[in-house]
Amino acid sequence: MAVKVRFSLAVLVFSLLALCVGIAKANKDPELKVCEHQCKEQLGYDEREVEKCLGDCTKEHFRRKEERERETRGTEEEDDHEWRSFTVDPAKKKLGQCLEECQRQGGGEQKSLCRLRCQDKYEREPGREEEGNMKEKEEEGNPYVFEDRHLKSEVETEHGRVRVLEKFTKKSKLLRGLENIRVAIIEANPQTFIAPTHLDAVFVLFVAKGRGAITLIHEKDKQTFNLERGDVFRVPAGTTFYMVNKDENEKLRVAKILWPVNLPGNFKAFHGAGGEDAQSFFRAFSWELLEAALKTDRGRLERIFKQQQGGIVKASKEQIQALGHGEEGGHGGGGLWPFPTGGSSGPFNIFDKGPVKRNNYGQLFEAKPKDSEQLRDLDLIVSLANITRGSMAGPYYNSKATMISIVLEGEGYFEMACPRDSSSGSSMGYIESEGSRRGKGGQTYQRTSSRLSRSSVFIVPAGHPVATVASENSNLEVLCFEVYAKGNVRYPLAGKWNVIGEMDREAKELAYGVPAKEVDQIFGKQQEEFFFPGPRRQRREGRAYA
Repeated sequence: MAVKVRFSLAVLVFSLLALCVGIAKANKDPELKVCEHQCKEQLGYDEREVEKCLGDCTKEHFRRKEERERETRGTEEEDDHEWRSFTVDPAKKKLGQCLEECQRQGGGEQKSLCRLRCQDKYEREPGREEEGNMKEKEEEGNPYVFEDRHLKSEVETEHGRVRVLEKFTKKSKLLRGLENIRVAIIEANPQTFIAPTHLDAVFVLFVAKGRGAITLIHEKDKQTFNLERGDVFRVPAGTTFYMVNKDENEKLRVAKILWPVNLPGNFKAFHGAGGEDAQSFFRAFSWELLEAALKTDRGRLERIFKQQQGGIVKASKEQIQALGHGEEGGHGGGGLWPFPTGGSSGPFNIFDKGPVKRNNYGQLFEAKPKDSEQLRDLDLIVSLANITRGSMAGPYYNSKATMISIVLEGEGYFEMACPRDSSSGSSMGYIESEGSRRGKGGQTYQRTSSRLSRSSVFIVPAGHPVATVASENSNLEVLCFEVYAKGNVRYPLAGKWNVIGEMDREAKELAYGVPAKEVDQIFGKQQEEFFFPGPRRQRREGRAYA
């Protein structure tokens, strides 16, 4: 009898274990399933690489799960803290602390600007404390904003560095449309050499600052092109290139957008020379193989490939002059491989056409796919907005293009209208604006915003209304790589030719529930186009809104 009982108990335990395993499999995270499937289907992977890929999928799954659990615990702790301190006005308390920090700052103008920021952040009507708490977390939880800390140095020496922005999808699934796109920034001191490299990615570069030269080697050809501020240039995947900063005083600063050709969203740099910050790929081969391929003994090979020069090194004036005699971009006939004759002969400059929008409040320059063969098959627009201090660009939205925006110079902030996730009801760290409270049904929106400074990157998806505002202290210069741009239209929501102003009178009355004349008085009052005085500039100049 005892034997039967033990046997039955063992069967029961085994059944429960099998049931748990079955439930776990049934409830497996969909993203984990997709990741595992991609590992198994990846061409060129052997069995060991597939196993490693599956392991990476599992690690990433548990990492994200732990992050979600930490966020849940954090929310519970905040709720508990709020209950304990419900008699205290947290906004006023934080305003006082913020103003105290301002007092410790030097300079009258800096101190005044600090006070204004504090008041904007914490002075609210009663019952709006929650909005203040949301704004405090906005930059940390904002899936559309990347700061300097999100740029990782891949090459760094005392003479410069190459930094790569983390994958967009690492921060949010909302950005999975950009999964196969990466961004990098090169900074090189005056009179320096950036060592030969090739990438498993196509990339387009934009010269944000300085002047230099780039040399490309393709099969039996070698071409060198001079670079200056505003130049746009495409480099095909796998092409060996090297660069120099020709200027004796100014840094060379280059922004790049890349499309990896091997694994989605992942690219690698292959350094032929190597150095203290990156090893030469030649050292991955056996000495026997290199001796045979190069017909050179191991001693001499070791001497070359074990040198520790570094990826960015100082060069003499004579070396810079020899390396920097290139062709000027945007001139001459004949096509640059792999482009056909009649295309661009090299870099083209975004300033050559002049601004497409211009007034006292800013300038907008752009290069569209139709303007250059180099951009056409990449479906890319490159634009540069220079917003006068205290002014703003927009609000407007793009019909098709998603903007990857990089702040080159200055400070400011941006605001964007984002659809609220109706399925989860989550505001995802955004600031909920007035009028966005959920009613009985229909789409609602929330405002997402963030302060901007040099090297900030922010994403504006297609269809999302956005406005960018420069600080009172300096102009704000923003470079935009606009992807999926074929057939894109930029629709203004204020100023001349705004969408609402172009509607039929009956459409205005039916849509807004007031006479069309009243709608026209609101949307027809601003006579500028695209760039306008910013909120504080309007108040300072005493503009009347009546």
